[in-house]
Amino acid sequence: MTYSFVVIGLPATQGSKRFVGKGIMIETCKRLPAWREAVKWSATQARGTNAPLDGPLRCTMIFTLPKPKSAPKARRSWPDKKPDLSKLVRSVEDALTDSGIIVDDARIVEYGETRKVFPNEDPKALDVPGVRIELEKVA
Repeated sequence: MTYSFVVIGLPATQGSKRFVGKGIMIETCKRLPAWREAVKWSATQARGTNAPLDGPLRCTMIFTLPKPKSAPKARRSWPDKKPDLSKLVRSVEDALTDSGIIVDDARIVEYGETRKVFPNEDPKALDVPGVRIELEKVA
């Protein structure tokens, strides 16, 4: 079983927290709840009525981020500044688990292509910000 779907929206990070007092920590990215909900909705649509993927999984994530106005227009450039790729991946993994498309993000044993790109500067880049996700069972 393989799933391939796209999530449109500004990718948000998960993992940076700040202390607010009385032992309470909160995520610093205010866009995280909306982003995770968008990923969850797209994954739920892709899954349909199928059972969640279980067992060893391979996951591919191609994040398309907005290109800064200061970036070169005539040549390819790379999003080598924030957000961190690992924190983008973390937010998607948890949303995939919440959606029920996978049993647990611990089942991901391998990543295919996982990268940050700007719109139309990579064969798998989207035209707008978002992420292209592929999930498949490993052997």
